[in-house]
Amino acid sequence: MAEIHPSAIVYEGTVLGEGVRILENAVVGKQPSLGSKSTARRDPLPPARIGDGTVVSTGAIVFAGSTVGANCIVGDQSCIRERVELADDCILGRGSLIENDTTVGAGTRIQAEAYITAYSTLEEDVFIAPCVVTTNDNFMGRTERRHEQIKGPTIRRGARIGGGAIICPAVEVGEEAFVGAGAVVTKDIPARMLVVGNPARVIRAVNEDELLENQ
Repeated sequence: MAEIHPSAIVYEGTVLGEGVRILENAVVGKQPSLGSKSTARRDPLPPARIGDGTVVSTGAIVFAGSTVGANCIVGDQSCIRERVELADDCILGRGSLIENDTTVGAGTRIQAEAYITAYSTLEEDVFIAPCVVTTNDNFMGRTERRHEQIKGPTIRRGARIGGGAIICPAVEVGEEAFVGAGAVVTKDIPARMLVVGNPARVIRAVNEDELLENQ
């Protein structure tokens, strides 16, 4: 049985798993309001689905059409837009945002105030530090050509993105790569490499004792 605070809003049809907690002033199942130039699809959205044991914290918003897995924490004042797939055991920090049409793998942690742009892919066990910014539009809203080329980054399994880093559109961050704080990633990062700087450049391989297989 789910626990819903009296001040929360859960829209009709929303599917809540066993032990779900919807805290003060959270909103689950909200329909989007799209601007006239939005690139987001306008298809009818199915109800939001929240997996067993997940907590939707104070002031958080989960839009219709999205699925949140089991045992997740959707942090205070965070937001999950439509058509997002958030797998099991994920943490979304305070004030962070996952935009539409994004997939996030199991065990991924997205820290406070991070911005995950639309049309992104984050695989399993990714770590996104506070205030990371991902982007998906090299034309920044100009020209019709942009509609065919909008694409967020792909961040492979176990990759770690340091605080305040910026990831440019369509970049691939390789499996278990490490992006240093404040780096600006303008091109693909090989697997298990550490990059720093603006533009980000490879410094060395990630230490063996930091790889997931050695934890």
